Formats: sequence, structure tokens, C-alpha cells
Amino acid sequence: MTVLARDRTALVVVDVQEAFRPVIDGFDRVAAATAVLVRGAAALGLPVIVTEQYPRGLGATVPEVAGHLGAGTPVLEKSVFSAAGADGFDLQGRDQVLLCGIEAHVCVHQTAQHLLRDGVEVHVCTDAVSSRTADNRAIGLERAREAGASLTSVEMALLELCGRAGTEEFKTIQGLIK
Repeated sequence: MTVLARDRTALVVVDVQEAFRPVIDGFDRVAAATAVLVRGAAALGLPVIVTEQYPRGLGATVPEVAGHLGAGTPVLEKSVFSAAGADGFDLQGRDQVLLCGIEAHVCVHQTAQHLLRDGVEVHVCTDAVSSRTADNRAIGLERAREAGASLTSVEMALLELCGRAGTEEFKTIQGLIK
């Protein structure tokens, strides 16, 4: 794994949807961390791709995340588990992915596997990922790491992408992670 680079990285947000709120372990924490990632990605000029698993049944992306998406952000409806298999999925030439969302052992894990198989470097934000149970979260993260994904945190990834203090982007990120 290499250091995340702004010109190589895209943020992929997997299925942070309303129906998961009552059943996902630590859902509010994951949604808040995902919102910080989306806001940080905007400050750093990263492309953001959002997926929704069967939104007619599971609802839309939660407002605390959706409210920070830029006007051109693709929100892809999917029925496949891997976000990378969704119609319209496009990393815009990026070869590094910062990955977050729900559920760690299903859609996040299968997205990581798919991207790694395609030669994309994957960094999973562990504090912005969960499952219905802590055990499934742990297994999903372990399998992703074993497959070659790097585990990171929201703060670590955003500061890595900043690269230095004293810039306007750093000040924005600093405000987000406080």
C-alpha cells in the first residue's frame, strides 16, 4: 500500500441508507464519520461515488450524508453487493479508493475484493464502516485486510490526503475532525 494521493483517490460510500439505521451497530457514528469523509473529499477535490442497495425497499442515503453531496455526485442504485459492479460505477481514472459504508461483511467487503481484483488500491475507513453485529464487522474488515486492503481511519486518511499543515484544505479538514 502506498500513501493516499489526492490526484489518485476517489471516495466510495456504500449503502448508508435509512432502513439500516435501527439495525446497524453504531449506525449514527458511521453516518457522522461518513459525512466527515464526504465533506473532506469536497474540500480536497476528490470524486465521490455513492451507492444505494435497493433504495425502493431500503430508503435513500441518510440526510446527514446526502446533505453534503455535491450536485454532480453520482448516487447509483444497485442490487449487486459490490458497489464496483453497480451500473455507472466510474472511478474517473483514479486508482486508489477510500471506502466506507454498510455492511462491512457484505457490500463493503465485496466492493473491496472487486476493486482489489481490478488492481485498485483500497483503503477502508474502519470508523466509517459497520454491520448488524460487531462480529460481522470484524470479520468483514479482517477479510478485506487479508485480501490486500489497507485499514485506516477518517482522520488518518484525510490528513494523509492533506499532506501538510498550513493550507486552506488543512484548515477545513482540521475543523471537520475536531
